[in-house]
Amino acid sequence: MSKKRGLSLEEKREKILQIFYDSQDFFLLKELEKMGPKKGVISQSVKDVVQSLVDDDLVLKDKIGSSIYFWSLPSTAGNQLRNVSRKLESDLHASKKRYAELVEQCNALKKGREESDDREEALSELKSVELNHKELKNELAQYADNDPATFETMKKGIEVAYSAANRWTDNIFTLRQWCANNFPQAKEQLEHLYQEAGITDDFDYLEPPNVAPVGSPT
Repeated sequence: MSKKRGLSLEEKREKILQIFYDSQDFFLLKELEKMGPKKGVISQSVKDVVQSLVDDDLVLKDKIGSSIYFWSLPSTAGNQLRNVSRKLESDLHASKKRYAELVEQCNALKKGREESDDREEALSELKSVELNHKELKNELAQYADNDPATFETMKKGIEVAYSAANRWTDNIFTLRQWCANNFPQAKEQLEHLYQEAGITDDFDYLEPPNVAPVGSPT
């Protein structure tokens, strides 16, 4: 024997609405939770079903004293449907008006763009100009490295890099002097560590590069 199918949400909504329509009375939520099972809606789901009806303006609620009452009349659903109908009619009217405006704009844009030899010639010329423009942009990109603004940016970057390198060189010399003053007995071990770190006898400050301006002979 197959298991009995439970009610869908829409079916539960119809059952709860029927409670209101049959009685045309006001109810507390706990009262509806007791009446729901008689209509096939379990008490645990009554609250969510009622709230969905409230959200859709099919059930009204109001607080009286410390209690919240719910009610709904057949006219409530009728009014709600009429409001929806008016809204849809208004949207339809606005959509038709917008459609007419777009058709008018489209027709206006077509004027002067009818197929003709002159139009074909103009489009062909436009395509040629666009292709030439693209080629010139690609050619210009090849000379970007010689752009004065790019050169100045690179020059400043090099100056910052050299300044930072010499600042670290100065820090290394300071550290070596400090180690020599404080650990004279470890001179050989320290020299070995310096060699491993690449700090050899020719380690010294960097001379700033001679960057030639754009267009000048190298």
